[in-house]
Parts: sequence; C-alpha cells; structure tokens
Amino acid sequence: MVRGTGGVLPEGLAEAIRGTAGDIATVLRAAPGADGARGHGAGLPVPRSTWSLGEAAAHLAQANALMADLAAGRERPYGDGSPGSLAEANEHALAAFAEREPGPLAEMITAEAEAFLASVEGRDPDGLLATPLGAMRPAVLGSCLLTHMLGHGYDLALAVGRPHMLDAPRVDLTLPFMIEAMPRVTDPAAVAGLTARFAVRLRSGPSFGVLVTDGEVEVTHEPPARPDCTILTEPVAFLLLGLGRVDPWPVIARGKALGWGRKPWLAPRFPRLFRAP
Repeated sequence: MVRGTGGVLPEGLAEAIRGTAGDIATVLRAAPGADGARGHGAGLPVPRSTWSLGEAAAHLAQANALMADLAAGRERPYGDGSPGSLAEANEHALAAFAEREPGPLAEMITAEAEAFLASVEGRDPDGLLATPLGAMRPAVLGSCLLTHMLGHGYDLALAVGRPHMLDAPRVDLTLPFMIEAMPRVTDPAAVAGLTARFAVRLRSGPSFGVLVTDGEVEVTHEPPARPDCTILTEPVAFLLLGLGRVDPWPVIARGKALGWGRKPWLAPRFPRLFRAP
C-alpha cells in the first residue's frame, strides 16, 4: 500500500496515477478497432502532433516503463534533459518498439503505472533518483509521471473524441514537478534580456512564483511580495498552457486565465517562456 501524507508519495498522488492510467486505458479501448471490430484506431491523428494515436500510446507505455525503472533505482540514459534531446530520444525509442495497437498498449500503460507505484514504495522519501531531467525525490518523480500521463492522455482523448481526464485535484498534484522542471525547460530565446517577477495562482488552489532576472529563471514555492504580473488561471487551463496543448489568447478570451499588475501584458507571454519536453 502506498503511503499517504508523510510517506513516499503525498496524499492522493498514488490514486491519481492509478486513476489516470485507468482513464487513458478506457480512452484507448474506445478507439475504433481496439476490440477487434472494423476500424483501425492506431492510425488516428493526434491533434497538434505529428504522432498517430498508436504512436502516442506507444510513447506513453514506454515512458511509464521508464518511470517504473527510475523508481526502482535503475538508471536509464534518455537524452540530456533538454527538450530537443528528449524529443530525439522519443523518436529513437518509438522506432525500436513495434506495438501500436490500442488494446495491448492500454494494458501496458496501466501495468507500468502499477509497477511504478510498487517500486516507489520502497524508496527513501528524501533520497534522490537519477532521471533524464536531473535528480528528483520520489514524490517529484511521481508528480512527473502524473503530469506526463495527463498531457498525453488529453491528446489521446481528443483523438478518440472522448472526455479528457484532467481535473483540478489532479492538476494540483502536478505542481511539485512543474515547479522543479520549469527552470530546466526555459526557452533561452524567450527569456533573453527579460527581468520580471510573476505570481502564478491556480483558482481555488496553490500558488507559486517565477522570478526572471536577465534571462535567469528561479521558481519559488511562494509568490513574490511585489510581482510585476499576477496570473490567475483555472487549473486545467494552467496545465494545458504549461504543456503547450493550447494557445494563451483563446484561454484568456474565455476568462480561464487573467493577468494584472504593473506589467499585465506579460501574462500572455508567460507560457511561451518554457518549452515542454
């Protein structure tokens, strides 16, 4: 049994990982032909991606297996942590992995999520695990797994025409990873010459700060006392923006993200300061 508060994973994270994997499996089993009937869902296009549904699901199965290995303490070289090198590693891994059928991949995704939870239970909560994005505590790696599944699960749901599995409680659990990862995935061209203090608040949820000083980025668990720009965003919109799944202006137009302060014009620019791996 995975521990709750004070244990290896924070309260609710194991359930969110298990539930998200199950929701993704349900989406994949709804793809045309997943049950052997006519149709071939593996070839469905994934919105905003060059991958098909079968390729995106295969990547997700491989990534869950990678996370399970990392949780077990096995080092797995996978790029150098930069978005470009991770994308290249993804393509090499996909080329060496033949499975594209939604049904079997659904089983792999849930099985590897369970393998991760079983492995992470034996870790020291304060110990560090080697990952492609740098050393992480087990709880942050769990948050990374959830974030990755939610992003690709959203893509798969769109491809199949099913409801996505993102909600505010699950998004809140992605913040430990998002906060640690943001400085590592900064777009150098986007932050070059920029100095600004951002307060980012999730509606009815947590908040944090992002401090940019002449292109150097620091993320803090508390927002700055005197931000240049405060961003208030609906949680699901926050994650989709952060993962590059939606564009800022339509989100702002629908009232799902608001910006104010001395430099409110920085709000639409904020998501573009980072490149999702």
